Amino acid sequence: MKKNSKEALIIFAKNPVPGKVKTRLAADLGDDRAFEIYLKLLYRAYANTKNLSCDKFLFLSDSKDDDLFDENFIQYLQKGNDLGEKMKNAFDEILNLGYEKILITGTDCPDLDENILTDAFEKLIEFDFILGPANDGGYYLLGMKSSADELFEDIEWSTEKVLSETIKKIITDNKSYFLLRELIDVDNISDLDRSDL
Repeated sequence: MKKNSKEALIIFAKNPVPGKVKTRLAADLGDDRAFEIYLKLLYRAYANTKNLSCDKFLFLSDSKDDDLFDENFIQYLQKGNDLGEKMKNAFDEILNLGYEKILITGTDCPDLDENILTDAFEKLIEFDFILGPANDGGYYLLGMKSSADELFEDIEWSTEKVLSETIKKIITDNKSYFLLRELIDVDNISDLDRSDL
């Protein structure tokens, strides 16, 4: 494994399978259109991160896939029962490799670009946690420097409470955090209409 920095980016993604991705969009647009949108999001995530100088890890939902991204993205499988457990396990796995600043993100925000990610890494020098608020009340990015299991436990995932519940836990632990700018998380037709996909 190449190790050219103490910074790591984790991207969570579902394996691209028609009928298994973007199910909320599929309910309105059909599986084929939802799959097409997911592929666009997946490609955008790759294009927006491929030139970052940090080490990059792609955590896939079901199986490794040599056709996704390139050799600069080291592939792992997500492990856990819910999103929180999967993120916690991924973070701990990369932290144990010796990285000092780690960002976790997904593929649902087409506007998450290299500048925002670079800024997130820089802000981690000063703050304990970095959060990227999504328009649906969740977050599109979490930046951390050390293990924090509590941020992944007892959270109502996929609800508008995710960001606020996470911030409460950070404040309770007397830790500092920085909020990046809010981005659109493409989950439904309204989100899609507001994006440039």
